[in-house]
Amino acid sequence: MGAPDHRYLTGSRPARPVGTAPMMRVRSASDPAPGRAENEDVVFQLGPLVGVLDGATVPEGFDTGCVHGPAWYVRHLAARIGLAIAARPAATLMSSLAAAILAVRADHSGECDLDHPGTPSSTVCLLREGGDQVDYLVLCDSPLVLDAGGEVSVVSDERLDAALADLRGTAAALPDGDADPVTRFRRSVTVQRARMNRTHGYWAAAANPDAAYHAVTGTLPLRGPGAVRRAALLSDGASCAVEQFGLFDWAGLLEVTAAEGPEGLIGRVRAAERDHPDRLRRHKRTDDASVVFCEFGAAD
Repeated sequence: MGAPDHRYLTGSRPARPVGTAPMMRVRSASDPAPGRAENEDVVFQLGPLVGVLDGATVPEGFDTGCVHGPAWYVRHLAARIGLAIAARPAATLMSSLAAAILAVRADHSGECDLDHPGTPSSTVCLLREGGDQVDYLVLCDSPLVLDAGGEVSVVSDERLDAALADLRGTAAALPDGDADPVTRFRRSVTVQRARMNRTHGYWAAAANPDAAYHAVTGTLPLRGPGAVRRAALLSDGASCAVEQFGLFDWAGLLEVTAAEGPEGLIGRVRAAERDHPDRLRRHKRTDDASVVFCEFGAAD
């Protein structure tokens, strides 16, 4: 559901003349999957930092070793990221995320088996405005779409998709009749869990702070010919508008979001889920969908 618009005028460098600091205008929305009461996504803005977290849904019948669920995890992780960055504003997003993951370990209060392969986990997509530049971090499958220097590009972490493709190949190689679909699904989930936060597997925010140092990161200018003009942070329940349903390309996604807002983009996804059930992927018919949309420009 839609969050209110926010306007953030940077003021980190007092020497600048008044009215010349770049401004980041933020709009966001997050919508639970239809029929699901609890949203396992979180969107947030903490001053110049915005983020999207997408908690990993636990398939029915699977243990996690934890008394908490994905929704609890993403809420605590978002809060801990904000506290880590507030405590050390000059720290990298990687180190702030690592500190946040470590802090959430303590939030479990010793009640949970944090070495369990099914321990709650989340994707992370962060963008931080820093006056003359933006820093970003992407971990697992929540992409960042950027309009910079007149070109649209996508920052993505492909390792989960690669791991899933490998699992599908392994399953396809099993002899016909070796196992029923339910057994095959359980095997694939078990193997996928074993590959999380492992070399040659994929990385996500869970209980291991080292995962933060495997994120995709970068810095882009907010001034000059290569300046960032717009950015969209997406959970895969929203990026599927391009990746799964092919409603438009990434540039089209930015245009739709600019014109219709994050709620409008999510509405397009919900319509596609109803109209194209043949294109649904993984084990969920629908998914939580989240969007943070940032526009950068001179102050008024």
